[in-house]
Amino acid sequence: MAQRYDVIIVGSGAGGGTLAHRLAPSGKKVLILERGDWLPREASNWSVADVFGDNRYVSPDTWYLPDGKSFQPQVHYFVGGATKMFGAALYRLRKEDFGAMQHHDGISPAWPITYEELEPYYTEAERLYQVHGERGSDPTEPPASAPYPASPISSEPRIEKLAEDLKGAGYRPFPAPCAVMMNEADMAYSRCIRCQTCDGFPCLLHAKADAEVIAVRPALEHPNVTLLRNARALKLETSGASVTGVLAEVAGVTQRFTAEIVVVSCGAANSAALLLRSASDAHPEGLANGSGQVGRNYMFHNSQAVLALSLTPNDTMFQKTLALNDFYFGMDGFQYPMGNIQMIGKTLGGMYRAEKTLLTALVPNRALDEIARHAVDFWLTTEDLPDPNNRVTIDRAGRLILAYTPNNQVPKQKLYEKLRSMLSHLGFQSHHLLARNAYMRSDIELAGCAHQAGTCRFGEDPANSVLDRDCKAHELDNLYVVDTSFFVSIGAVNPSLTVIANALRVGDHLLRRLG
Repeated sequence: MAQRYDVIIVGSGAGGGTLAHRLAPSGKKVLILERGDWLPREASNWSVADVFGDNRYVSPDTWYLPDGKSFQPQVHYFVGGATKMFGAALYRLRKEDFGAMQHHDGISPAWPITYEELEPYYTEAERLYQVHGERGSDPTEPPASAPYPASPISSEPRIEKLAEDLKGAGYRPFPAPCAVMMNEADMAYSRCIRCQTCDGFPCLLHAKADAEVIAVRPALEHPNVTLLRNARALKLETSGASVTGVLAEVAGVTQRFTAEIVVVSCGAANSAALLLRSASDAHPEGLANGSGQVGRNYMFHNSQAVLALSLTPNDTMFQKTLALNDFYFGMDGFQYPMGNIQMIGKTLGGMYRAEKTLLTALVPNRALDEIARHAVDFWLTTEDLPDPNNRVTIDRAGRLILAYTPNNQVPKQKLYEKLRSMLSHLGFQSHHLLARNAYMRSDIELAGCAHQAGTCRFGEDPANSVLDRDCKAHELDNLYVVDTSFFVSIGAVNPSLTVIANALRVGDHLLRRLG
């Protein structure tokens, strides 16, 4: 006999985990189905060789290109989802990102909700995830109804010097919004020790404000919330206009679960694939796919990780404290949006060895460490425009196929060139601005699928969207999607905070619906 719940949530990341946290105090019976397990707390969490060299925490999944070539995506299946490895940078989308915006390669379409509708949930999301930041220092910052819940994390001397140099050159750097558990006023109660292994690494101390620590574990303190780990959703069953069951493989055995409401939050690619794999006689093209939009408009940001060699050493431990949005909407001589510049986790000498074993085989460790000591690392993000031909499909065997052609590359190059020109006046060897691809060991750029979004876009018109403004499927009465799949556009900042805020918004809708 199938087990019955009020709500089943498939996935425990930023969307699913936060939604479970929102629903937990209601007393409603909630089941979280998580494909992975707890991420183990072990010495390997902070090991460059294990994390970068051996891909210890990357899933063994295989995805395919349309030509049949396979690749291993950089996805992580654990309680807390992708947030277990994220850099804890929680930015709001700009107010303008919610409206139609002209880009170099086309239009970034408007969302069916406004920034003002989501703003109270942004404020609540920042409070829940303990975001450190400073209002008023970002020139593109949208209006906010409250200050950040915590003061910005102070930059270490080399990054503070960079900030002062940027200001002296007429730019407006600002403290990056960081979600870590650090109380700089009373460090005795702080978990975060400012280690270099944050961005791209799990946190051994549980000091990173990820979905497991902030949302799932507190939700499980309520007896009405159940977490089932190592439970891979296989298919959603339907009858008429309702989802009637979730089939999941648990410890090698297929089990069936039922609920009044089913929420999918597997990540943009996997959520689309689950809906497509749930095709039936009544839904031959997959669930919620009468518009043909499920899987389409896959986006994952035009991102570049680069390092600049500083003439002075950079002994920073926690580097991800500074950002720059001066060129988010363009610059003199280039009228189109360019994007965001922010710091990323500090380069360590062992990363070179782990990522490029053959090329560094004859280079002494001391030399690699010295290069890393002079490195200052930047992450550049330019908006990837939705394209219906960039899409997730499945083949007859149910394998995930990802078709993608890059777009909006000129603004990406402009942002890179602008950074390079800036650094040449700030004590850097600008001709040594190097690509620092976090996925050097992958042959296909698509493998680095962080920030994926857009495969089940929401909108008012069922003819060109999958979900309504409450993230409910147009064609099904009780199916919702709350990960980045619902995005209409992706903006040029990290998407996690928008996912968290929207999960809180959808959570309130579900609480009203459930009574």
